[in-house]
Amino acid sequence: MLSTLYTKYKPYYKENLHLALPIVGSQLGHTLVHMADSVIVGHFTDTVQLAAVSLVNSIFMLILVIGLGISYGLTPLIAQENGKQNYEACGKLLSNSLIINILIGILLFIIVHFGVLALIDHLDQTPAVVSYAKPYLNLLSISIIPLLIFQTFKQFAEGLGFTKQAMFVSIWGNAINIILGIIFVKGMFGIKSMGVSGVGLSTLIDRILMAIVMTFYVLRSVHFKKYLASFKATFVDKVNAVKIIKIGMPVAMQYSFEISAFSGAAVLIGTIGAVEQAAHQIAISLAAMTYMIASGVASAATIKTGNNFGKKNFDDLRKSAIASYHVILLFMSCSAVIFVLANNLMPFIYTSDLAVVPIAAQLLIIAGFFQLFDGTQVVGLGVLRGLGDVNIPTLITFLAYWVVGIPIGYLLGFHFGLGVNGIWYGLTLGLLTASILLFFRFQNKTRMLAES
Repeated sequence: MLSTLYTKYKPYYKENLHLALPIVGSQLGHTLVHMADSVIVGHFTDTVQLAAVSLVNSIFMLILVIGLGISYGLTPLIAQENGKQNYEACGKLLSNSLIINILIGILLFIIVHFGVLALIDHLDQTPAVVSYAKPYLNLLSISIIPLLIFQTFKQFAEGLGFTKQAMFVSIWGNAINIILGIIFVKGMFGIKSMGVSGVGLSTLIDRILMAIVMTFYVLRSVHFKKYLASFKATFVDKVNAVKIIKIGMPVAMQYSFEISAFSGAAVLIGTIGAVEQAAHQIAISLAAMTYMIASGVASAATIKTGNNFGKKNFDDLRKSAIASYHVILLFMSCSAVIFVLANNLMPFIYTSDLAVVPIAAQLLIIAGFFQLFDGTQVVGLGVLRGLGDVNIPTLITFLAYWVVGIPIGYLLGFHFGLGVNGIWYGLTLGLLTASILLFFRFQNKTRMLAES
């Protein structure tokens, strides 16, 4: 049976992995930035500053995914137009996306700088944690603008199947971020030690450089000449802007509902104590690594689905999507085994605080169980996004995380006395709900297309 299944889907495994692996590399870039921040702060400062990183990342990611989600709206549209060989439309879409993303970046910076920095004092967090968190969050808020410029050109290139370049830019960017982060946090080469603010400054510099390099690559590469004939940095038209926002906004909401659930969990855990919050940061940071790999596979599924949808090749569309499910099930099963077997060792990557490590080890066992659900739900979202189906999946994510996940987590954590573990059980149930409902939606939509 397995042999027959492999033979049937083998060409699709190869196509999807060829497209997905570079995207995985660049997707990991976002998570590696925050993981590097956690590791550097965990080893070169103290538990309070690591808790500050946890608090800031939880809040900041909630803001950031709004911008990232809107930028992802460009990819399926580019893939569909390229499938139709409508090259002029691709250039116009890029023009509109660039302006929209810059404006969104400025808006999100204003929200963080003038709103969230004031709100953070009223979240019932440890005062010492808040004092370290504020300057770090302010630096990250500025970095949103160059990051979204990078995202615009990244999503454009990936929508056309050019996925390696963004991966290389992300790898070099992360290397620079780590080197500068250590220098700024420790205080080396005559620079005064900046503590947790040092990783904020290194992230800002890294994202500015990445935006510059990716912009120059797309605008100067011969691969994109025929697509850029209609590109103008100041060009906006209502039709293309609405297309991007109609897909990008629901995608942003999908990410927001999921990330806000995890951010809400971090805030709830922060009311328990700084040690538990630091443990949560370690476990969620490691789980985010595998999630971003799954997200890379999902992005490839979006591109392949959009391309096949543009060509009206619905049989290949469905088989390619199923192959993506197979790939992610295998990968997430392996990562789940690693999380469970190495749960007592992995926290030491971040800290040697023996109060934090046992709690983080318990959370990693729970994270091992939700790996499969986390992977399959993000692939489901990716396939449906390629079809332009974003509204019902958005409702599904809201129900899964805010009607099931957080309420159950709160009940288990506080009313049944399970603490941080109970909150994570709730998150796991939310992921399971999203995974099942999105799979049924995928089955229904793709079967209808294949039969047509």
